Amino acid sequence: MSSAAPAVSVMIRSWDIRTGTTGALVLAAARRAESLGLDGVVAGDHVTFHGYGNDGLITLTAVAAATERIALRTSVYLLPLRHPVPVALQAAQLDQLSQGRLVLGVGLGGEDPHEFTSCGVDPRARGARTNEALQILRRLWAEDHVTFQGRHFDLHDVTVYPKPWRPIPLLVGGRSDAALRRAGRFGDGYTGIWQSLDRFRQAADVVADAAGVAGRDPAAIELGMQFWMSVAPDRARARAALAPAMEAMYRLPFERFERYTPCGTAAEVADFIAPYVAAGARHVNLVAVQPTPEENVEAAAEVRDALRKLFP
Repeated sequence: MSSAAPAVSVMIRSWDIRTGTTGALVLAAARRAESLGLDGVVAGDHVTFHGYGNDGLITLTAVAAATERIALRTSVYLLPLRHPVPVALQAAQLDQLSQGRLVLGVGLGGEDPHEFTSCGVDPRARGARTNEALQILRRLWAEDHVTFQGRHFDLHDVTVYPKPWRPIPLLVGGRSDAALRRAGRFGDGYTGIWQSLDRFRQAADVVADAAGVAGRDPAAIELGMQFWMSVAPDRARARAALAPAMEAMYRLPFERFERYTPCGTAAEVADFIAPYVAAGARHVNLVAVQPTPEENVEAAAEVRDALRKLFP
């Protein structure tokens, strides 16, 4: 096994008083994550996913103001739904506010095509839009007077201030070969989800090959994984909490996700994740399904502690 434990972050779901989750609960959970020594908090992102939305950058801006040290990660921010110029400004402001804690993980989404058409975006163009937007973000964060002509974005002499506190790491999420190549060409890292161990190993090779073709150092691209999970005294009770939550979110049977989704005691969850760490996962994002936001954080910390025992 690898000698180093991964960085472990926990998903912080955004507030929605309709569901009983207030901003105060969310921020208390973020402060709890920091006090327990978790490496990061993760915000998801949607505009209208089957009607539900949560803006990842808004969530993390609130968390940034309530914390001091913990990393602020999106996984994943739906970049193709937005124009990259305002995203560059928003991300830079958040990075300055947090003094260099933002890690911008981006992805394509697409499970609900209506989300894209609602924003005036052709779902079929989301990959090409993301490729262009990633290039534009890097340039706007580092340069003034940026000119870029692509199929989807046309910029002439654009300058955006403030600049980030430091170069913001850009991570690419997804499962397709196109996502893996995107990570190798444009990303500082890659985050997989719902992948077998064999597929994760293959993904590492595809990312490395794409980086090499682009003249980049494959070793500089950090690999990671994101897992939905639930912790309980036994697997049956954990599964009973996890299955309906995932089915409600994705409107698919839990059996579609089950073989990629750990549940049970914290030690059992860590045992499931450990082979991915041994295969090169340097960061692990946990989407915990527990009764409250604070219990989500505490379950993630238990899994983190169990992983540290396996990777001291």
